[in-house]
Amino acid sequence: MHNQISHSYEDQVAKAFSSQSAIFDKLYEGDLIIQYKRERVRAHLLKLLKQGSTILELNAGTGEDAVYLAERGFPVHAIDISPGMQRELEKKITDRNLSGSVTYEKCSFTKLEELKNKGPYDCIFSNFAGLNCTGDLKKVLGSFEPLLNPEGIVVLVILPGFCLWEILFLLRGKFKTATRRFFSSKGRLAFVEGIPFLCWYYSPGFLKQFVRDKYFQFETEGLCTIVPPSYVEKFAEKHRLWFRRLSALENRFKNRWPWKNIGDYYIISFRKKSGV
Repeated sequence: MHNQISHSYEDQVAKAFSSQSAIFDKLYEGDLIIQYKRERVRAHLLKLLKQGSTILELNAGTGEDAVYLAERGFPVHAIDISPGMQRELEKKITDRNLSGSVTYEKCSFTKLEELKNKGPYDCIFSNFAGLNCTGDLKKVLGSFEPLLNPEGIVVLVILPGFCLWEILFLLRGKFKTATRRFFSSKGRLAFVEGIPFLCWYYSPGFLKQFVRDKYFQFETEGLCTIVPPSYVEKFAEKHRLWFRRLSALENRFKNRWPWKNIGDYYIISFRKKSGV
């Protein structure tokens, strides 16, 4: 019964993101905060990668990051559960002549044991909270070890259970937005193109506690802690000076407590212990 429910839920997630795949890039094209978030995530990732590192990207979406990394000399195997997203990725690979650098496979990150291309890889990477679409993150994290080379790295971008900006929405009377991450152990309803699916939230401490016996060198950065979340539409475009000031402030405090834990997202990285 559990497997049937899990399969049905993943079908819903795949349907939701496939429905948006053809317009996904256009929706966020030119958005300054989206650009800021990508730059921050890529900077964190690139400082950890060695030249030619191989990457397994989970929930790769339309392939924006896969293409970016491949063009900089990092071979990427990009997986996603959404057929629509994989079609958009395939187009980019063809258009940019990257078939030798980016491979792809329809696979759920909850079923990495079924992955055809098992690597092993130098890095496992997941951007923009794809992993928040599972209520069993422990299972996902536990499946990384055989897919990683010794001292391979993991870089994940996760939605935490507390976001300072969302609490501030109480002042505007938006109670639902301000409290949507609270009491989310059974998942909270989210929508893409009107299609519902569940989302869970995880603290950095949750991840560290679970993987600390097999990984080390933990680093956490808050993302959109001081800079507003991207759903505060056109903030950066309307208030460019404030956006630059807030970006500089966030970059200064991104690794410090409590700022590293209370953003819209956090970036967390850790390294597999040698011999594991």
